[in-house]
Amino acid sequence: MTTEALMNTYGPRAATLVKGEGAWLWDDRGNRYLDGLSGIAVCGLGHSHPAIAAAVTQQASELTHCSNFFAIPNQQALADKLCDVSGMSNVFFGNSGAEANEAAIKMARLYGNKLGIKLPTILVMDNAFHGRTLATLTASGSRKVQAGFEPLVRGFARGPFNDIQALKTIGDNNPDICAVFVEPIQGEGGIRVADNNYLSQLRELCDQRGWLLMLDEVQTGNGRTGKYFCYQHSGIVPDVVTTSKGLGNGVPIGAILASGKAAGLMQPGNHGSTFGGNPLSCAAALAAVTEIVDGGLDKRAAELGDRIINNLQTELADTDHVLEIRGRGCMIGIELDKPCKSLFMAAMEKGLIINVTADSVIRLLPPFVMTSNQADQLVDILVPLIKDFDKD
Repeated sequence: MTTEALMNTYGPRAATLVKGEGAWLWDDRGNRYLDGLSGIAVCGLGHSHPAIAAAVTQQASELTHCSNFFAIPNQQALADKLCDVSGMSNVFFGNSGAEANEAAIKMARLYGNKLGIKLPTILVMDNAFHGRTLATLTASGSRKVQAGFEPLVRGFARGPFNDIQALKTIGDNNPDICAVFVEPIQGEGGIRVADNNYLSQLRELCDQRGWLLMLDEVQTGNGRTGKYFCYQHSGIVPDVVTTSKGLGNGVPIGAILASGKAAGLMQPGNHGSTFGGNPLSCAAALAAVTEIVDGGLDKRAAELGDRIINNLQTELADTDHVLEIRGRGCMIGIELDKPCKSLFMAAMEKGLIINVTADSVIRLLPPFVMTSNQADQLVDILVPLIKDFDKD
């Protein structure tokens, strides 16, 4: 089912999905699919989760929107919950990850201007992805994303991911840098996992240079990597962290959290959002955060991810075209030595939803509520497809 009334920004659709329950999705023809993608890291609690459905239903019957001229109980409760679990000081709510990242860029600019820097510059990484607004696509490291949208936004410097020494050298040669903006794990860039000490070294570097440490946890946050936020594996606290995707388990919401020298940057008039932090989205997010934190689903994500990675490594050990299997928690990449986008449709035909990113990396982002049997089923479907692809 397609219509010419929709702008063709996504290309042809693989199927028309009409129903979901837990780790399963159904199309309009009654076909069932095991969801190994969670709507690209959105539905960590799976589909039609009763706590999310109940929260949205109740709030929709009471108050959907009232504007931020007024205090919103769910917004305040969600802010308290997020600050408590993250160790951050305060939060601003928007509607998406790109919006949250735009806010982070604005905060860095505000910080740099307060320091008297004429062109506040943010150090971003090769192969990064931060969104598709004009500033966030400039911050991203993909020419494919940027092409056709020049002139890009000024005020960005770029360095290699997971290379502290290179960032030090760049900083030595650019006195206008005031912030570093980085994904703890590069998602669209191919599930690139940084070294265990990378974030702690970044924290130290930013402290030495007076830079803001800003982390894009749009994809890695909300339990995805086995902690509520990925930076918590490193025992640090950033100055700024952004998140979205899994925050509302499918209901659009984004957030930017601040601490330390960033906590007091935003003042009345500096930023705003008509729909940001509305009662409905905050009700959904509050229910999702509660389920993740109080229900231990972040720990379950770690266990589930280990099970899938270990099984894949065992089953694909003798497969020549598999270069590496990597990830953390329920954020897993299988890198092949050649483009493999055709595996998306091949998996769909076998009843499994996956994704291919960076042309040659199979990306798995399963929901945390997936059972162990379902995780094994995912591997049982995917491994033969990769092995058959290996023969091409």
